[in-house]
Amino acid sequence: MNNSIRSLLATSAPASTILIRLLVGCVFLSEGIQKFLFPDALGVGRFLKIGIPSPEVMAPFSGGLEIVCGGLVIVGLLTRPATLALFLNISVAIVSTKIPILLGYGFGGFDLPKMAHYGFWPMAHEGRADFCMLLGSLFLLIVGAGVWSLDARFAPRASRT
Repeated sequence: MNNSIRSLLATSAPASTILIRLLVGCVFLSEGIQKFLFPDALGVGRFLKIGIPSPEVMAPFSGGLEIVCGGLVIVGLLTRPATLALFLNISVAIVSTKIPILLGYGFGGFDLPKMAHYGFWPMAHEGRADFCMLLGSLFLLIVGAGVWSLDARFAPRASRT
């Protein structure tokens, strides 16, 4: 097995990393499914409302990515590439929905939602799950899936710790 695959699967993270994998994977999986179940509120309709370009393409793409990568994170297979995709996905969500709330006006072509208040505290409240997913994804990207994962099972013996 070549070194790039070895470094992709290698992990020395403890077994307890499964808790972060379950948290990140289940939230993304659930959100991805809901984009298809409730397209007006969470899929194409929401993407259209906030100003995402090509919402009829981007909403199903985002939902599919969250389903596939969320599932991969749950089982711990190809965890680093899956979390990189999820990290980028949630970064776009934060820029497109939370930054306008922080600023109190539309930002970068993204529309401001109607809310009673704008600024740091409303943004912190609205973004609490997004920021947890961002940091959880970053954590998994750094440490890998942990010893209780398919990545660890398929990793070459030399890369296991």
